[in-house]
Amino acid sequence: MELEAFVAVAEELHFGRAAARLHRGQPTVSEAVRRLENTLGGRLFHRTSRRVSLTGLGEALLPDARAALAQLRRFRQRGRALAAGDRAGCALVVGHAEYTGHRLLLRCLPQLRERFPEVTIVPEAMPTTAQFTALRAETIGLGIGWATGGVSGVCARVLSTERFVALVPAAHPLAGHTELSAAELSATGLLTWPHQINSGLCDRLLSAFRIGGADLRIIRTADSVQAIAAHVAAGTGIGIAVESALDHQPSGLRVIPLTGPSTTADQVVLTAADPPAPARALRDLLLHASATARWETPRAKTPCTPG
Repeated sequence: MELEAFVAVAEELHFGRAAARLHRGQPTVSEAVRRLENTLGGRLFHRTSRRVSLTGLGEALLPDARAALAQLRRFRQRGRALAAGDRAGCALVVGHAEYTGHRLLLRCLPQLRERFPEVTIVPEAMPTTAQFTALRAETIGLGIGWATGGVSGVCARVLSTERFVALVPAAHPLAGHTELSAAELSATGLLTWPHQINSGLCDRLLSAFRIGGADLRIIRTADSVQAIAAHVAAGTGIGIAVESALDHQPSGLRVIPLTGPSTTADQVVLTAADPPAPARALRDLLLHASATARWETPRAKTPCTPG
């Protein structure tokens, strides 16, 4: 409990939030930190009525505490598997947010199965914010979602930077544009994703409209880009999605990139600070596949020179 309390307070820099994260009372967490400080013979935190910060001792010991907790988690996981009679296998749950591109994941999973044939891989649709909680609770081993700020205890690596796009009926007055700014969509009825599914994407889109001095008017939300496209085709409004979520050109619609500040969003791969080997391998496969895709795309567009 002492190490868990230390790491939680160090990552939250707040005893109340750390207690809520650990599902313990705040006095219990405070006492656990005091016991650890007494054992070590030094203070881990500077505490005032307004803020909590790490001391030099706390900063130096935090990586060791995280590593020790990760080793303890692996010990418990292996112990439970052995006690259940499973001497080799385990499961890797992979959370993936709606609107993320699934092509990279589909490309990498067969390679992961070859490396870890004993591991059961379980893809699970999950909002980005839920992935943060699940990673801390170790109910998933890896997540694919959208970058957002103010997250602690989770490592995020950028897979790709995706552009926002507008889905416009072919007969709409804006359909002839090659790009659209937030100002050109100001006060237009828009269809996009619910905030609870991807709060980071919503905040990024709102920022684009604020910077552009435009009015963001969302009249309907939908859980999938296919549902958005259907509403657009029915004449409800103009859809907003991210480029990677579109596997094909929707029939009867134009896909027009948005231009201007904050009109891109980072797709990220999420892991714990010290992920288990299968999660670490999948993360590296995804990053390699993403880098390869970025390198190959411009080459595919380069015209051949007659020789």
